Amino acid sequence: MSGVQHLQVQPDQAGMRLDRWFRSLFPHISHIQLEKLLRKGQIRVDGGRAKSSLRLEAWQMIRVPPLVTPDQSKQRAKQEKRAVPLHLQDMILKSIIYEDADVIALNKPSGLAVQGGSKTDWHVDALLDVLADKGERPRLVHRLDRDTSGVLLLAKHRKAASALTKAFAERETRKIYWALVHGVPRPEQGDIKLKLVKRAAGDGNERVRPAEDHDKEAMKAITRFSVVSRAGQVFSWVAFMPITGRTHQIRAHALAIGHPLVGDNKYTLPEIETGGELPNKLHLHARMIDMPHPSGGRLIVAADLQAHMAESWGLLGFESNDYEDPFPREAS
Repeated sequence: MSGVQHLQVQPDQAGMRLDRWFRSLFPHISHIQLEKLLRKGQIRVDGGRAKSSLRLEAWQMIRVPPLVTPDQSKQRAKQEKRAVPLHLQDMILKSIIYEDADVIALNKPSGLAVQGGSKTDWHVDALLDVLADKGERPRLVHRLDRDTSGVLLLAKHRKAASALTKAFAERETRKIYWALVHGVPRPEQGDIKLKLVKRAAGDGNERVRPAEDHDKEAMKAITRFSVVSRAGQVFSWVAFMPITGRTHQIRAHALAIGHPLVGDNKYTLPEIETGGELPNKLHLHARMIDMPHPSGGRLIVAADLQAHMAESWGLLGFESNDYEDPFPREAS
């Protein structure tokens, strides 16, 4: 592992995209690894966070965090190609809820990370070889948190990946999440418009929090919500539609309005307890996605609730079949 480096952009590098500049110096670091470093703010340009598409200027200073060496990178690649246990092969295959020539849609189980990390053994990215079609490995085009279940799209080839990634980047997607929250939001429908920023927490991890307008690292964040059903004043089934796509946006916004998600141990209030017979797991499910299909028309996929949320729905008397989309199409 290398140490922290501070590298200056040279005049002949001016105008290069940050990702291309980085890959020219560190070709053994994958695009996925680079994007993860950028998301976490470990790569900085003149002290600030940056996106991979940033056009660099001469003499800007770029902070590069400790990186694996080329030999370590090769070793990791070998480990990623280790045999996938049969029960995980079966699990990922049974998670497929839609497939055509361009796209695979999974109903991702809660507890399965999309990409690897220091405390992650198996994850979706490591299981994609199981889904290879004619030798071509599917590609991730977006993410869900480890403990969020629901629709996760994969592109079956490069052209589809480019089209889907573009649709996500240009906010042409319509994503609806189902959640169980504590209490009943008032009003029962509206928009949460709170800028968010990542900050270190007391446990050494990062958390997303509401930010002041003057905070240079603040990111615009808008979440549309609507209460679908209530269990007295104790719990509510809420549909969320994120207009922007920030890390932990729904979870942070739900906490900010005083109605954290059931089972969310990261974004919660001191006095909150799951209580009763409800499973103590995060109750957040990517229910539906509606976006342009890579081959034309619309791609619309819906995923059934996973077991722990279906159990809670049953205990609280909620009926999934009673759901009607509360968000006008033009609102997305």
